[in-house]
Amino acid sequence: MPESVPAAKPEGEGDPFPADGDSEADGDAETNPAQEDPGSTELTGLFVERPPDNVVAVAGTDITLIAKVDSTTLTRKPTLKWLKGKWLDLGSKAGKHLQFKETYDRNTKVYTYEMKIIKVVPGDAGGYRCEVTAKDKCDSTTFEVSIESAQQEEQADILSAFKRADAGEDEGDLDFSALLKATKKKKKPQKEEPPIDVWELLKSAHPSEYEKIAFEYGITDLRGMLKRLKKMKAEPKHSEAFLKKLESCYSVEKGKKIVLKCEVVDPNVPVKWLKNGQEIKPSAKYVMEANGNVRTLTINKATLADDAAYECVVGEDKCFTEVFVKEPPVTITKLMDDYHVVVGERVEFEIEVSEEGAHVMWFFEDTELHKDKDSSKYRFKKDGKKHTLIIQEATLEDIGMYHAWTNGGHTKGEVEVEEKELEVLQDIADLTVKASDQALFKCEVSDDKVTGKWYKDGVEVLPSERIKMTHVGRFHRLFIDDVKPEDAGDYTFVPDGYALSLSAKLNFLEIKIDYVPRQDPPKIHLDTTGNMVSQNTIIVVAGNKLRLDVEITGEPAPTVVWSKGDQPISNAEGRVRVETKKDLSCFVIEGAEREDEGNYTICVTNPAGEDKAVLFIKIVDVPDPPEHVKCTSVGEDCATIIWDPPKFDGGAPLKGYLMERKKKGSTRWTKLNFDVYDSTTYEAKRMIEGILYEMRVFAINSIGMSQPSPTSKPFMPIAPTSEPTRLSVHDVTDSTCTLKWLAPEKIGAGGLDGYVIEYCKEGDTEWVVANTELCERQGFVVRGLPVGEKINFRVVAVNIAGRSPPATLAQPVTIREIMEYPKIRLPRELRTKYIRKVGEKINLTIPFQGKPRPVATWYKDGQPIDPKMVNVRNSNVDSILFIRSAEREHSGTYELVLKIENMEDRATINIRIVEKPGPPVNVKVTDVWGFNAALEWEPPKDDGNCEITGYTIQKADMKTREWYTVYEHNRRTNCTASDLIMGNEYTFRIFSENLCGLSEEARQSKNTAVIAKTGLELKSTPYKEKDVACVPKFTQPLVDRSVVAGYSTAISCAVKGFPRPKIIWMKNKMIIGEDPKYLMQNNQGVLTLNIRKPSTFDGGKYSCMAVNELGKDEVECKLEIRVATDPDKK
Repeated sequence: MPESVPAAKPEGEGDPFPADGDSEADGDAETNPAQEDPGSTELTGLFVERPPDNVVAVAGTDITLIAKVDSTTLTRKPTLKWLKGKWLDLGSKAGKHLQFKETYDRNTKVYTYEMKIIKVVPGDAGGYRCEVTAKDKCDSTTFEVSIESAQQEEQADILSAFKRADAGEDEGDLDFSALLKATKKKKKPQKEEPPIDVWELLKSAHPSEYEKIAFEYGITDLRGMLKRLKKMKAEPKHSEAFLKKLESCYSVEKGKKIVLKCEVVDPNVPVKWLKNGQEIKPSAKYVMEANGNVRTLTINKATLADDAAYECVVGEDKCFTEVFVKEPPVTITKLMDDYHVVVGERVEFEIEVSEEGAHVMWFFEDTELHKDKDSSKYRFKKDGKKHTLIIQEATLEDIGMYHAWTNGGHTKGEVEVEEKELEVLQDIADLTVKASDQALFKCEVSDDKVTGKWYKDGVEVLPSERIKMTHVGRFHRLFIDDVKPEDAGDYTFVPDGYALSLSAKLNFLEIKIDYVPRQDPPKIHLDTTGNMVSQNTIIVVAGNKLRLDVEITGEPAPTVVWSKGDQPISNAEGRVRVETKKDLSCFVIEGAEREDEGNYTICVTNPAGEDKAVLFIKIVDVPDPPEHVKCTSVGEDCATIIWDPPKFDGGAPLKGYLMERKKKGSTRWTKLNFDVYDSTTYEAKRMIEGILYEMRVFAINSIGMSQPSPTSKPFMPIAPTSEPTRLSVHDVTDSTCTLKWLAPEKIGAGGLDGYVIEYCKEGDTEWVVANTELCERQGFVVRGLPVGEKINFRVVAVNIAGRSPPATLAQPVTIREIMEYPKIRLPRELRTKYIRKVGEKINLTIPFQGKPRPVATWYKDGQPIDPKMVNVRNSNVDSILFIRSAEREHSGTYELVLKIENMEDRATINIRIVEKPGPPVNVKVTDVWGFNAALEWEPPKDDGNCEITGYTIQKADMKTREWYTVYEHNRRTNCTASDLIMGNEYTFRIFSENLCGLSEEARQSKNTAVIAKTGLELKSTPYKEKDVACVPKFTQPLVDRSVVAGYSTAISCAVKGFPRPKIIWMKNKMIIGEDPKYLMQNNQGVLTLNIRKPSTFDGGKYSCMAVNELGKDEVECKLEIRVATDPDKK
């Protein structure tokens, strides 16, 4: 039955290596090697190193079996299978117990195959076979594995035999995630639990508790456990009802058919078939058959419900087997993304598989994640075809590679976790507040979950009726109502868990009342602390509120006018406004914007004079996003990205950039750097070849981070191919050289566009390109070469990533014609007589070889052919003989003569053109007696150019003239027409028959046959009736024959005897019964035994016996069946 070819996931580091086949191993499996199809492959010695004939291992230890194959004479990569017993392919057992590895040495061209059995158990003992095939060649070797019991770990090893490894783990033909290099972490030491004697528990437990014990101790193969337990309790009994029992186990793919077969002693005994102890009733799904001693159960369209234990019951005797149903491989349609997070963030790995309800295994590095054991840290979700692994809060211990496996696919994603770094988005500003006003300290940090405490002069500030603290999102605020002089001091905000503090100063503005003359000129008192970074310059973060309180003195109270440039600001309400209080003018900007930046003038006047002050308000913001992000070059796992700085830096110098990337079609962006990067060129690494990526960039200044730049155009990391392989010279002439090669071993995601062929003279360094356009084929003819020169050649593969390393011939080639003897390779079907019908088309292609180009000449019956009758076309490698419409005169012996100077080769073809024959001649009725008439005739004059195979005889009543067939395929030139009607007169006609069919016309008899009525008395001369009774005698014996297997054949003989003898055919003295393989015919004493598609088992001595009441006669022959061989491969 067909087997899937999954890949196995090994334990340990590195990528999974491939495994072949899929089967379920069993400790009782037969050790007879599987029979090979005779004639299909050539048995050759391909092994350089074989496993030892006998391998002895101690239970619980690891063993490694190695086989090496030499591929120097092979045209393609060999395929190796590890088999156990008769037919069990161990490929699907690859996993934690069985591991397979394949390596290739390019220097020696030797493939090394390893099979490693981890912690062997007694069930691993038995016969094994290692089989290697490569196109038309194969080789195999057998060996035995014996297991010795370990005293301390015997129970654990027996138990492990019933922990089934999940079969069908496949990485797929294009898993580019293998290019990622995972960061390996050291495994944590696991606590060893004391061994528990599970078998003693099972022996003493009630059968109802078996399933509970199996679940508790991780035994998933419950049926195998019960089978083993039963063998431990009772010794097996010899079966008296079965000649051959069922196999120990069977394997079938889901949806396929499987046949269970056994042989019983009594061919008439009824049997019962049971499934898991329940009797199976015949149906369309379960078909039960009995053929002699053989009993079969056929299960059609196997499902997972058919994975069960089956029994065949004969009376009190039984035989058992197990059927394992394998599901088709489940592939992964959506791959895992990589994650770059900080401590505490949530990570969700999401994949999609090809079928709902598929089993997905999750691994962290080499440790499998289980829902029951790891539920505190991981969550597992299934939603139809979507499967999700969730890490609630990432820690530094979660750094590494995560894998998802199905029985037909594999994907992996990397998690990188960085320590939390708190970023201050808005610092606390110094405040100057008057008595009874409100003071507000505000700061913004990057993490909205961070809490903190407020301190005044090193003492924690506690909330009260006047002092309130709030935390909304990323903003932390401290409110102080009804400010008093004792509130002045240094205030600090300290985030919890971070070595960071934000400080600001609260200045108390004390109002002093002094004696002022009535005529006091106005005066503006500017506070140079707070938001002022330099004299008369105030910096405001975009979006924040600016409130500038300016103290004004003068008597009488002066008039205050604020203006921006030449435009006065008189609004008392709105976003930009002026509030007037006693001895104080407040300038307010709500939600500062870039347009608010500029020079502001405050002018105060009274009768005593005026005063002016100019303030420059600078608005700072996050920068604009970077522009023109694009990829300039790519490599196998890297790409170079460049971009332009933002047009506006936000009013503050740029600190650098942050980069993110994602796979096209994904919504998950991965950070590439946590530290600010100051250049506008970045090389992104650790990418997967063949996957489309997109990039975006953020600009950073002291205020914060910009919006992301527009996403770059998708780009794909690709690399040039490896060099072409097996470059060789196919042909050389005086001016040309024909090169051939094979495709590169590694092509990659960039594909292969074509090849460039270059050459240079020996000693030169300048290479000349031979082809103007890329060559897509793996062969090229370099023309225009100087005769006699020594030329070096090389071939380069080209794809979108550029040129590959060149493949160069080891030695220069001398440009000179090579003489080769002419040789005609006559096709096999033309080596015998070539027969065609008149009017058919003849098109014969005769390949040949020879150098320089041979001269091909055709002859018919020793004379040159007439070009008007036969068309001939010759090329460098073959000659074609063409006849548009064949005629009889085209028959004859054709000879092809191939000449090169004084050397020649000849081939002869015998062509026969046939057509329907003419009618027979001299048809006459020779005798009439009773109700019978005897006819005789002569063969036709024109046999149609082939042998006459028989005649068709028809009769007609002279009254009705309606023709009825009397005999068909009559081989003799005489016959007797019987059962004629008395009183009628009959005439006869005869058709000739050959390979083309019946003749166009029939020949009618010259006379007629009259059947006289019995009432009339004919006085005739009395005669003595001749006694025709005779003993059976074979007139033509059987002839020894040698035929090819697979082609139907027949053996014939002829017998005479009266009464008509009974015919008995025998093979090796055994009577051939009603076997549909044989067809026995008796046509007018000519006996024929047809054998349909004989095999080697049909060879032997065949005999035919004719028996009647007078005696018997017998003839025999020897029939040899030989296997077809190809003469070209000898």
